Amino acid sequence: MLYRFREAQAAELGLGTRADRRPKMASACKSLRECERWRGEILRELSRKVSKIQDAGLTDYEVRDVNDEINKLMREKRHWENQIIALGGANYRRNVAMLDDDGKEVPGTKGYKYFGRAKDLPGVRELFQSKKQEEEEENQALAFYKKFMNQGPAYFGDLDEADGKLLEYERQAEEEEWRDEYTNVREILNLPLDDPIPPIPRGSSASSSPLPSNGPSPPQPAVNAKRKAHEEDVEMDTVDAEAAAPDQAKRLRKAESDGTAKVDIISSNGGADSIRSHANAAAAYLGFLSPEDLLPPTLPTRGEMEGVLLALRKQALVEEYFGE
Repeated sequence: MLYRFREAQAAELGLGTRADRRPKMASACKSLRECERWRGEILRELSRKVSKIQDAGLTDYEVRDVNDEINKLMREKRHWENQIIALGGANYRRNVAMLDDDGKEVPGTKGYKYFGRAKDLPGVRELFQSKKQEEEEENQALAFYKKFMNQGPAYFGDLDEADGKLLEYERQAEEEEWRDEYTNVREILNLPLDDPIPPIPRGSSASSSPLPSNGPSPPQPAVNAKRKAHEEDVEMDTVDAEAAAPDQAKRLRKAESDGTAKVDIISSNGGADSIRSHANAAAAYLGFLSPEDLLPPTLPTRGEMEGVLLALRKQALVEEYFGE
């Protein structure tokens, strides 16, 4: 009764009313001065709660309740600060780490903080220890891999070929592997193993880089003579083709209209003989294949292909309208 009397007396004197309580919704307050006032009141409550949670006489359940109340007040304070910014007031939301009495950052995850004795509750201590251990492991891994960062070209092997030793070693290994594989192929094909092993075909540099030999070079067998004879035949065919170049150009311009230029050229300038000579030379090394097996397949001309397609279309039309 006395409390109600004092409250009514204060209302009559204009000192305060029952409605003078902090609104539950910060957005309901449209006065910047009132928002500043309620924020200050929340700060005072937070100060009292943080001092209370340090009490050693509190049980674990009471410590948890007080810590929950502190986090609830923190969220409410953030709402009032947002409302103050919306009304054009000062920005109190600064990205500053929250510190405890020892000057250390208040631990917590996802906005929930632990104050005072709440950091020593069962389960919370293990949570922080596991996080600290994970951070230490990440720092150790970063320190381990940091020595591999910002390395020069020598670390990545870009300067290994500068002195030429690596290239020479790779060349010797390549030649040794070439000899082993060539001998293996001869054994598989039942070819004589006494013939000298040809050098690795290296294009233009093949003649300038012969294989190292420890003794005198063996005499050239009759196979090389045959190979030279075939090469001479190919050269003669090439000379004949060059002599017939004017006639070939005329036939090329005439055959471009019907798409048979390639076939006419090959059949007229001795190209077929050259291909057959190459096939004979290859068949000399491969005894199980005949020169006919090594010749390229005969391709149909454009006229033949058009005739086949036309016959297929006619057959399709006949089957569509007259049936089978």
